[in-house]
Amino acid sequence: MAERSQWSDQMIVIGIDLGTQGARALAVDLSGQVLASGAQSFGRSALAAVAPGWFEQSPCSWREAVFGALHEAVAALGPASRHVRAISACGTSGTLCLVDAQGRSVRDAIMYSDARASDEAAACADVWQPWVDKVGFAISTSFALPRLLWVQRHEPHLYAQARWALSPADLVLAWLTGRWGISDWCNMLKSGYDTVSCVWPQQVFAALQVDERLLPAVQAPGANIGRLLPAVAADLGLPQEVVAVSGATDGTASQLASGAAAPGAWNTTIGTTLVVKGVSQELVVDPAGRVYCHRHPDGHHWLPGGASSTGGDCLSQRFGAKDLSALDATALAHSPTPLTVYPLVRRGERFPFVRPDAEGFVLGAADSLAEHYAAHLEGIACVERLAYETLAELGAPVGDTIYTAGGGVRGAALSQLRADITGRTLCVAAVPEAAMGAAILAAAAITGHGVGETVAAMVHIDHTVAPRPHMRERYDQLYARFRSACAERGYLS
Repeated sequence: MAERSQWSDQMIVIGIDLGTQGARALAVDLSGQVLASGAQSFGRSALAAVAPGWFEQSPCSWREAVFGALHEAVAALGPASRHVRAISACGTSGTLCLVDAQGRSVRDAIMYSDARASDEAAACADVWQPWVDKVGFAISTSFALPRLLWVQRHEPHLYAQARWALSPADLVLAWLTGRWGISDWCNMLKSGYDTVSCVWPQQVFAALQVDERLLPAVQAPGANIGRLLPAVAADLGLPQEVVAVSGATDGTASQLASGAAAPGAWNTTIGTTLVVKGVSQELVVDPAGRVYCHRHPDGHHWLPGGASSTGGDCLSQRFGAKDLSALDATALAHSPTPLTVYPLVRRGERFPFVRPDAEGFVLGAADSLAEHYAAHLEGIACVERLAYETLAELGAPVGDTIYTAGGGVRGAALSQLRADITGRTLCVAAVPEAAMGAAILAAAAITGHGVGETVAAMVHIDHTVAPRPHMRERYDQLYARFRSACAERGYLS
């Protein structure tokens, strides 16, 4: 860890996480201490289902929530707000945001979970095939590029109005600075950016007849974008010299917040979805399209991983009206359960296997609500174990420790079951939030230190959760049932 004397106590940075349900802002100092926070939920349904499998959100509700969270955080800082020096942001990966030349949205954002562009994904995958071995990933329905092609084919009048195809984080940073058409290589991977050569592959977009004019300039996460607009700085009560810094996807930001930034370190983030990411010295190639490799913000390592459509969403969807804390308190007493659960609540899976037609399942009948809940926690942990087995099969170096982040780490039962079923020790950071990862990017920009070094200085492990050896055999049997059920449905070969 960097010596505290290297870091100024008089500097504050703000990280923003634009999530599925709302926006959160964290103000932290350069030692990683949270000084203030703000949070605002969206004013309408979190995910508007305009048709079966279609999910959209209004960037207008995003903007209101982002600025509401910022106002709350800055107000909580009080006089210390004069020490704020930089802001960065993260958002959902693969969400498509189309804006015109003035930064006005030409349509609602097509969300990361939207499944409408399956035909377009197949067309993109065919054109992209020559790049798979080079960049390590195939294009699937979870990518923004097929969604852009869908708009081109089905909404040509809106496509013609668009000037930029951006990510949610890009919108946040442009609202702050007025500088449009700038993104980072993390968010643009799912738009078809070549992360190895750091260029937009012109042949791909020419073959798809996608206008390259829509593609933003791309820089490293943590690179300076520019100062806040004077009107924005005044409205927020921040110094005019505050700079905005290129962000990242929420998965990458959560990985940084967990402490997994050095080669060999792995992170699982459990929020609405389950995201697994690590750090490797070599590019991990997966022609099946399950795994993709982001370029490390420092530029000299890779971040292989994948995002499952499962995660905490199953708990909110199936147990949302219940007292989850009470269920969590009794879950371990009901586990291992006789049930087998793949906790997918929406159609389609993208990792640890790619099946747009996949559906979740619950095999067996629970004797109680508590047992039903415990079985879903087991299902989340089984998906995580399958994810790490998939990565190991591809040659990724997976060790015995998992750094973990996201709202899902707050449940003690889920953490213990994850440790038991994966057979790995969990390290839980003190501030396991994506907004913290965005703050780390902002801190790296103003100190000139690398992102890896900044993670070491700002992330502190709160506690660890070790697997229980006496439970290993029973959970191995449970996991074997889980794999067998997946194989029977054709999800696994």
